Amino acid sequence: MATERERRFAGPRRGQILFALGFVALSVLLLTQIGSQTRWAERTAFFSQPRFWPAVGLGGMVLLGGLHLKRLPWRRFTTADRAELRRWASVLEYAVWFLVYVLLVPLLGYLPVTLIFVPLLAWRMGYRSRFMMVVSLVFAVAVVVLFKSFLGVKIPGGAVYEYLPGGLRSFFILNL
Repeated sequence: MATERERRFAGPRRGQILFALGFVALSVLLLTQIGSQTRWAERTAFFSQPRFWPAVGLGGMVLLGGLHLKRLPWRRFTTADRAELRRWASVLEYAVWFLVYVLLVPLLGYLPVTLIFVPLLAWRMGYRSRFMMVVSLVFAVAVVVLFKSFLGVKIPGGAVYEYLPGGLRSFFILNL
């Protein structure tokens, strides 16, 4: 049964408890690490210490995050909170895509991996028509040509390029 305080709350309920708990947990974690991440300088004024202002900021985060958590009108997880958690966690999928891409570029090369990942990501985002697949491939080639040729970005060649004949290997390493 909802309390009067819960009924009067006008804001969105989903994710409030998750955010408050996550914020306090992260703030406490950062505050526990302050001793190893900053130092206390000898013969330096108190307010000029390298550790002072980060400690003030993190202490404020813990204190105010704890007050926010205490003042929430409800303190139980609901179905909406679980749905919001799934939505927030879905962002991690794209971080995994990026990490796999970064790991494969030195092995297979910039052009082949880009030609694989851009259409895969377009497919994942719902662009599944033949036209959009062609557009994604053209976009992938344009990105590689722009970065490698026009901007001169030095991206290491793929390990598989070592198996190509001499002249072709140099071309692939320099341009693709």
